[in-house]
Amino acid sequence: MSLVISIIVLALIFDYINGFHDAANAIATIVSTKVLTPFQAVLWAALFNFGAFFLFKDHAVANTISKTVVDTFITLEVILAGIIAAILWNLLTWWYGIPSSSSHTLIGGFAGAAVAHAYAMKGFLPINEIVASDKIMKTVYFIFLAPIIGMLISAFITLVTIKRNLWGRFAIMILASIFTFVIFDYFMDVKLEQNLSKFYRLDKYEKQFNKQPENLQVRKNYQLAKSHVAESIPFLKEFKSKGSDFVVDRILENVELSDIQINKQREIVEKYVKYESVKKAAYFNENDTAKLKYVESLLISCDPVFRKYDVLGPNKTAIAVSEIIGLGESQKKKFIESYRVDVRKSLKKDLEKADNRKLTYMMMVLFAIFGLVYFYVEVYNRPTAAKMNQMFKKLQLLSSAAFSLGHGGSDAQKVMGIIGAALIANGNIVDFKEIPNWVPLACYTAIALGTLSGGWKIVKTMGTKITKVTPLEGVGAETAGAITLFLTAQMGIPVSTTHTITGSIIGVGATKRLSAVRWGVTRSLLFAWIVTIPISALVAAITYFIVSAI
Repeated sequence: MSLVISIIVLALIFDYINGFHDAANAIATIVSTKVLTPFQAVLWAALFNFGAFFLFKDHAVANTISKTVVDTFITLEVILAGIIAAILWNLLTWWYGIPSSSSHTLIGGFAGAAVAHAYAMKGFLPINEIVASDKIMKTVYFIFLAPIIGMLISAFITLVTIKRNLWGRFAIMILASIFTFVIFDYFMDVKLEQNLSKFYRLDKYEKQFNKQPENLQVRKNYQLAKSHVAESIPFLKEFKSKGSDFVVDRILENVELSDIQINKQREIVEKYVKYESVKKAAYFNENDTAKLKYVESLLISCDPVFRKYDVLGPNKTAIAVSEIIGLGESQKKKFIESYRVDVRKSLKKDLEKADNRKLTYMMMVLFAIFGLVYFYVEVYNRPTAAKMNQMFKKLQLLSSAAFSLGHGGSDAQKVMGIIGAALIANGNIVDFKEIPNWVPLACYTAIALGTLSGGWKIVKTMGTKITKVTPLEGVGAETAGAITLFLTAQMGIPVSTTHTITGSIIGVGATKRLSAVRWGVTRSLLFAWIVTIPISALVAAITYFIVSAI
C-alpha cells in the first residue's frame, strides 16, 4: 500500500509540475500583450484550470493514458519508474526554457518502463505485445496534427476578424458556429455508443475473444455483449430529448441484464482475491500457475451464488461469497459493506458522462460574445485602431479563460489515468470506470496550484520568440488552442497543450507574412517535441532497473 501512496503523491507532484511547466501555454500571449501582469495571468489561468473539473465529466483522455500499456505489464514499479522519468524530463526542460510536452513525457515514461519490465521478466518481446500500439500511434500522429489544427483555426479566426465587411464576418461566424455545434453533437452520439459498449465490457470481451477464439465461455461473453449493445443502441436516440432516466428505463425494460449484474459481482470478488495480480504472476512465473487455477476455481464456485443475488439480496449474497473465498472477519465486514450492485445507476452514470452539451453551449456563448462585441464596435463605436486594440485586450480575457479550461480538462486527465492504472494494478478497483471521485478533484487542484507557480522561462519563448503577438492575434491563438483541446478531449486523444498553442501562435503570425514567424525557434521546438517520447522512455527504462534493484 505504501508504494501506491508514493505513486499517487508523485503523480500529483507531476501534475503540479505540469501546471507550472505549462502555465506559459495559457498565459504567454496575454502577458506578452500586457493585458494582465504575470501574477494576474497565472491567477486567472489557475482559476479556469480548476473550473475544468466541473465541465469535463467523460474522462476519455485519462482512460486512454491508463491503457497505453497492456494490462499484463502494468505493475506499481512500472508506474513509479514512468512517473519519476516524466518528472525529471519536465524539470530539465523547464530549467532550460524548452516548451516540451508533459503529456508525451508521461506516455513515453510509462511505455519505456513497461518495455524494461517485459525485458527483465520475459526477454525481448514484440513491442505491440507490451504497449497499445493504436493508442501510442494516435498520440504520435497528434504531435504533428494538433499544432497544424491549431494553426489552421487561428489563421481562420484572424482572417475573419480582419475582414472589413461586418455582415460577411457575421455570416462566416454563424456558419462556423453551426459547424462546431454539428461536430460536437456528432461526438456526443459517438461517445454515447462508446460508453454503452464500455458498460457491457465489449472491448474487454473482444480482446479476450481475439486471444482465445476457441474458448466457449469467452465466445459466449463476447457474443452476448455484442447483442446487448445492438439491442440497446436504438434507445440512445431519445437521450437528448428525454434524458438519461428515460433511456435507462427503456433499456432495462427491453434488454436482459442479469449477466451484467453477475459480471459486476464477479469483478467485486476479483478485487478481493487479487485475480489480476495472480494472473500476471502466473504469466511471468510458471510456479504461480497453481495459485491462478485455485483462484479461478473460487470464482467458478461463486457463480451459483451470484445468480441468486436478486433473491438473497446484497448482504446474504456477500456473506455466502465471503465464506467461499475465505475472507477473515475484518475483511468480511468491509466486503459486505462494499457489496452493492446497482446496474441502473451504473448504466445511467456511463451514459451521462457522454453528455457534452455544457461544453457545446459554452462554445456557442463564446461565439455569441465575439459577435456582439464586433457588432457594438463596428456599428455604435466607430472603430479606430486604438479602440479595436482595446476591444481585443478585453476579449483576450475570455479567450485565455477558454484555453485554460481546455488546458485543465486535457492535462489533469493524464495524471488521472496514471493514478487509475496504479489503483487497478494494486487491486483497489477493477476498471478505470470505478475511479474514486477524489482522484479527479485532486488532479485538477494540483494542476491549478502548479499554474499559480508560473513558468516564466517558457513564457518568454512562447510569448515573444516565436512571433510578436498583438491582442488581436492573442485572441485568435488562444481561441484556436481552446477549440483544438476541446475537440481532442472529446476524441480521447492526449495531445500536448504546448504543441497546440505553439501551432496557434504560428498560425496568427503567418497571416501577416511567413517571415513574421521565427522558423529557427520553431524548428528547435519541433526537435524537442520529437525527442520527448523516446528520451522519456529511455530514462524510464533506466529508472525501472534502479527501482527494481532497490
